[in-house]
Amino acid sequence: MNQRTRIKICGLSRPEDISAAVGAGADAIGLVFYPKSPRFIEPQAAARLLAALPPYLGVAGLFVNASEQEVLAISAKVPLTQLQFHGDETPQQCATIAQAAMRPFTRALRITADMSGADLLEYESAYRLSSPLFSGLILDTFVDGYGGGGKVFDWSLIPKELAPRVVLSGGLSVQNVAEAIASVRPYAVDVSSGVEASRGIKDPARIRDFIAAVRRADQAVV
Repeated sequence: MNQRTRIKICGLSRPEDISAAVGAGADAIGLVFYPKSPRFIEPQAAARLLAALPPYLGVAGLFVNASEQEVLAISAKVPLTQLQFHGDETPQQCATIAQAAMRPFTRALRITADMSGADLLEYESAYRLSSPLFSGLILDTFVDGYGGGGKVFDWSLIPKELAPRVVLSGGLSVQNVAEAIASVRPYAVDVSSGVEASRGIKDPARIRDFIAAVRRADQAVV
């Protein structure tokens, strides 16, 4: 049986972005609640954006070093199905916020050149032990600042036993996502800048092409 790689389109901020992602068959979308990001969306605007969302589509809220109060306030306004932590949050901080918000969470790990596979496994273990609400790691590339940097890291660092549980991010595009799936075989892929026409503005054609490339890659995996 061929695997089915889940697909998340992150950094959506306009109704046409939502329509493009839903129409192309994305499994989840991501909304950025980090004010310094060019993809930042106000909670009220996010709530309006999701008002006509179809059922069974995942909605992740991306936070960077947000307080528990901030996350709770946004979760009360926006129908998030998952929290996504991208800052310096410790396992206990993530667990406490997720429990208060009653949402599962993912944790972004920004990969540096000096990391090893053992480091990735240790990192995952720390967060998994912190809370039953932990649902997995998002592996991204380390860049200055927070949030995605649109750069690829060395996928060979990912241990084979960890790969089926991770969300692969960092510099993915229609040009390299098939190679990523063949090399890593992650549970899911997460793309933002790789499907943009300009910074923060999604391109419907690139979203469609990206999702189609993932589906073709799934069929090619033996």
